[in-house]
Amino acid sequence: MRNSGIDYEQVFQALPGSVALLRPDLVYADANEAFCQMSGRTREQLVGRFLFDVFPDNPNDDGATGMRNLELSLRRVVATGERDAMALQRYDVEYPDRPGQWHERYWSPVNAPVFGPDGSVVLLLHRVEEVTELIRAKGDRDGDRAQVLEAELYTRARELQEVNQRLRQAHAREREVALTLQAAMLPVPERVGGGRAAVRYRPAVGALNVCGDWYDLAELPGNRLAVAVGDVVGHGLHAAGVMGQLRSALSAAVLVADGPAAALDALGLYARSVEGAESTTVALAVVDYDRHTLAYSSAGHLPPALLHPDGTVEFLDLATDPPLGARPEHVARPEAETAFEDGATLVLYTDGLVERRREDIDVGLDRLADCLTRHVSADAERLADTVLAELIPRGGNSDDTAVVIIRL
Repeated sequence: MRNSGIDYEQVFQALPGSVALLRPDLVYADANEAFCQMSGRTREQLVGRFLFDVFPDNPNDDGATGMRNLELSLRRVVATGERDAMALQRYDVEYPDRPGQWHERYWSPVNAPVFGPDGSVVLLLHRVEEVTELIRAKGDRDGDRAQVLEAELYTRARELQEVNQRLRQAHAREREVALTLQAAMLPVPERVGGGRAAVRYRPAVGALNVCGDWYDLAELPGNRLAVAVGDVVGHGLHAAGVMGQLRSALSAAVLVADGPAAALDALGLYARSVEGAESTTVALAVVDYDRHTLAYSSAGHLPPALLHPDGTVEFLDLATDPPLGARPEHVARPEAETAFEDGATLVLYTDGLVERRREDIDVGLDRLADCLTRHVSADAERLADTVLAELIPRGGNSDDTAVVIIRL
């Protein structure tokens, strides 16, 4: 696209529809000619200014909701990364040359995200279709009937917005309960791993897509440590419940199983009886401090990273199998083993740390490896904070993230 020879700035200005670009803080970044003509503002009056400083709500209309509804839509697009087509809005506009005089206008807006290289929302595409003349024309043709229809349409739009608001409030309450349950089931270990372990959990921002990620650490006989991370496909309260069941089952399995593959075999059989556990991914590693070895197995999960003392990063990907319950018949899972030196670091994580929309997963893994290499001397706690600070997009992620770091 970059080498196509097309001048996309010219295309943007020539678009017949009214389109503006906004930064995530709702400041105008650009507006095409059609938008300027439609809004009665010049480009210089728009670019660099906060949206609602340019177009405030009509203070003379106590029922004015256009500004609030538009702001909710734009904030939702920033948080979720999903486009939002709004219902018909009445949003009066002040005459630029007659302060205090307002023109009754009707709009049909659509707001869409524009993503940056890291998958975060960097711009909002705000397309507006004005339907004021259409409504007035219907009023001219049909008289009172058109006015009644207009009023009913406006009322129905406001009712729909109120329903959506109540749904969002209900989702927010469920999110809060799910996060509380998640926190209760994922305590921060104080002494596991001889004080060399750090764990982090970061919920998704502005979405219900939380509580599918989990971690677990357990000390085993023979100076060994089992460490696992997993990701349940669902989200919310149900995912938190499934996560708790799988985490408890794996905690029991690692105590009696002969290695991580056998423990995941047992967990996979158990997952078949738990609704919602299908396709859960899990990575499990067992650290043997006396032998200086790591045994590991993965059920469809991203590979753990082993940071060597010299700064090189090895992704442990030699024992990867499908997620839990993915096969129609049971097949023994693979297991691999690798050696480590004193001072190495083991990092397990969920996909929220490295996956980004429209980006190959290898790019995210390279980003993680680069971060680990640059901070090879950091202790577990500091490294955990640094990894999240550098890899989680500014403003938060649309998926929750779990990270476990063990200094070996």
